[in-house]
Amino acid sequence: MSTTTSPHNDEYFMSRALALAVRGLYTTTPNPRVGCVIVNRDSIVGEGWHVTSGAEHAEVIALKKAGARAAGGTLYVTLEPCSHYGKTPPCVEGIVQAGISRVVFGAKDPNPLVDGRGLEHLRANGISVVGDRCSRESEELNLGFFKRMRSGRPWVRVKVAAGLDGKTALENGKSQWITSEESRVDAHKWRAQSCAVLTGVGTVVEDDPRLTVRHIETSRQPDKVIVDSQLRSPIGANLFKTAGVTLATAVSNQERLDQFLAKGVNVLTLPDSDGRVDLDKLLLKLADQQVNEVLVEAGINLHSALLHRNLIDEMIIYYAPKFLGAQGRGMFFLDNLESMDKVIEQSIVDITSIGKDFRVTVRF
Repeated sequence: MSTTTSPHNDEYFMSRALALAVRGLYTTTPNPRVGCVIVNRDSIVGEGWHVTSGAEHAEVIALKKAGARAAGGTLYVTLEPCSHYGKTPPCVEGIVQAGISRVVFGAKDPNPLVDGRGLEHLRANGISVVGDRCSRESEELNLGFFKRMRSGRPWVRVKVAAGLDGKTALENGKSQWITSEESRVDAHKWRAQSCAVLTGVGTVVEDDPRLTVRHIETSRQPDKVIVDSQLRSPIGANLFKTAGVTLATAVSNQERLDQFLAKGVNVLTLPDSDGRVDLDKLLLKLADQQVNEVLVEAGINLHSALLHRNLIDEMIIYYAPKFLGAQGRGMFFLDNLESMDKVIEQSIVDITSIGKDFRVTVRF
């Protein structure tokens, strides 16, 4: 007797589908990371994962591998199958035509074009549908996609390197290198999975970074976004030597703007009432450009501006066993705090040792 319909086996095969989905961690953007497994008579007969936008979806790849063996089988997929025409045809049609008898999905697709319609289509065609199998893990794998679909904003992740006293640089701004090489390599994983890296003009002037992924094998580089309200960025900076750069400013100095435009830089003029860049509007613009995850690699000014506007979703803090001193630079500028009930408190969701350092993940 087949046992593929038991909850125990559902979790096993869904775990396999999730492992496949992870293979697209650095490449699927702006689409979600999705994995699929097809099982018939307790054996895996086909599997696949979504590799890149515009390519075949995980279900289509798995169905092709399964061929005739898909008929009467169970399809496990980490995200609700799509039911609309995009760059590829709807996956539900292929599932129905293949003769799949049962579909187990991880999480409902928050995309308004799907959002339950795929499941309705499957049920209307006599397919048994079971959901919420490893839904938390599926959503965790696609935090940016889920947030963009639900709120119209990307997931904002701030990455910081600090000493044990919480200082991110010496008083003179020197910060290379606080953490170990192992931590710096690990940090490139966050760059690799991000759609865009956000930095401030201060970092551009002081450090002249490239913000490229170097220690992780990937076929794509994240876009770069610079917050520069007064157009202080040097035109010869390293960031302007690469493609995919956006400059967000608050001024309309056309002569100066033309210099950046001539470099192929995308310029967004988004002033707020104080003459700074409107960060809310910037994130909305990035979401409109299908940016799911933003990695912030900046300094105390941009960190503080994002914090005070409640725009941070997560912080990745690499702590090194060093002390940079009371005069060193901190992570945020905060208002004068006179009592502990005014202190900002968030949730630590992970602590991991990285070489001689440790990485702390904080959710807001």
